[in-house]
Amino acid sequence: MSRLRRRTLLGASALAAFPPKLFAQTAATSRPRLLQGVQAGDVGADGATIWSRADRPARMIVDYATTESFTDARRIEGPLALEATDFTSRIRLGDLPPGQTIFYRVAYLDLGDLKSLSEPVVGRFRTPPASNADVSFVWSADTVGQGWGINPEVGGMTIYETMRRLAPDFFVHCGDTIYADNPLAPEKKLPDGRVWKNAVTEAKSKVAESLPEFRGNHLYNFLDDNLRRFNAEVPMVALWDDHEVVDNWTWEKRLDADPRYKVKDARTLATASERAFREYMPLADGLDGPMRLYRRFSFGPHLDLFRLDMRSFRGPNTVSASNTAYLGDEQLAWLKQALKSSKATWKVIAADMPLGLVVYDDWRTKTGADALANADDGPPLGRELEIAGLLAFIKREDIRNVHWITADVHYPATHRYDPAQAAFSDFTPFYEFVSGPLCAGGFGPNALDRTFGPQIVFQKTPSRIDLSPLEGSCHFGHVKVDGRTGLMTVTHRDAAGGILHTLELAPT
Repeated sequence: MSRLRRRTLLGASALAAFPPKLFAQTAATSRPRLLQGVQAGDVGADGATIWSRADRPARMIVDYATTESFTDARRIEGPLALEATDFTSRIRLGDLPPGQTIFYRVAYLDLGDLKSLSEPVVGRFRTPPASNADVSFVWSADTVGQGWGINPEVGGMTIYETMRRLAPDFFVHCGDTIYADNPLAPEKKLPDGRVWKNAVTEAKSKVAESLPEFRGNHLYNFLDDNLRRFNAEVPMVALWDDHEVVDNWTWEKRLDADPRYKVKDARTLATASERAFREYMPLADGLDGPMRLYRRFSFGPHLDLFRLDMRSFRGPNTVSASNTAYLGDEQLAWLKQALKSSKATWKVIAADMPLGLVVYDDWRTKTGADALANADDGPPLGRELEIAGLLAFIKREDIRNVHWITADVHYPATHRYDPAQAAFSDFTPFYEFVSGPLCAGGFGPNALDRTFGPQIVFQKTPSRIDLSPLEGSCHFGHVKVDGRTGLMTVTHRDAAGGILHTLELAPT
């Protein structure tokens, strides 16, 4: 059994001065509480982020160990959880042994009563292996959308429990972690007469326009027992997309025609949303300075994951030769260099939107483009030029085994991008795996733009628009890389874990 190195992590001070029994007689009812549980995130070779939230001003205290009994535990003092961060806090653990399950427990010391320490909440995660060990992960997107919220009568969001039972090494949430623009009603009727009954909070009863309301959307998801249990055992890599703010938002968007909003400027909404997202997601970076989501996570010799941000750097959702910004110059340059320098067998790019599926800015009039594809089937134009340059770079530099995972369109699919079928052919064939939603309505299928030659290998589309979770709208994907052979197996699954499609890929 590996042991933690006997040193204090990242300059944090050990709490040796606080004997554990000092708090043993504190009444449980007067202690701080961790109502949202714990979660880990952004796990990589350089460490992991531990997150939680107190119910009052408090000091975060973290014990971590390589044994479930915590016999080799180290205790470190974390930051203060204060009103300024909605009482959330996080700490980054580094210098952890590879290929090891790390057990951690979080407690909060009441700043108003230094003899009052909360009951600890326990979590775990596995550090990336240094050798050729198996690695697996799950991915999906879209939590509490289209009015489908936490329904206690069906056990809540049980898809999270299904994913937990697969014991993946990590979870990629490909965006729409909340639906700030989709309020919940107590009931939503299905066409067959059944009634979906939501747990409803004040913050989820209207569109989010203020920082407290965006925070309330995140807090709502934590009401689900399945999600909290999942978070405590499966670390997350979180992306953000449009519904964290408002449907198909860009910095220039105005909501003058939407009577639900008093705040009409999407930039104002996005600023508040970004703050709440950074407070509630277990990101490696802190709350200061610009948000930089794009990052590489290494999970041993066989797998590197590249997280993208397709929302922060884009231009308007118009289709024109001059509107080319989507990933942005800085992120695109980083991605090219990160892919080129990767020594991993598999290089998986995690995106919040698909490459070849058409997602209009206004689906009613079929105008504009929220996604990359512009629905013209011709040579790259506008935003497509960024991806064309990236794909050509990957081919020119002979970077092998690059594939994409994504979501957004509310149905699962596998696409093979084939240069022989494409208007732009200067690239190596690759796969794009689409999944979702986690708890939202089912939609699709979306049309394919042939610029990069996508071919449908698999898709499961809903029988009607806004298909409910009761009718099978929810899905996730699972990826396993065999440590011995390097074989990567990708499966699409339904909410109960049933396998819908499997594809095995051998490394080249």
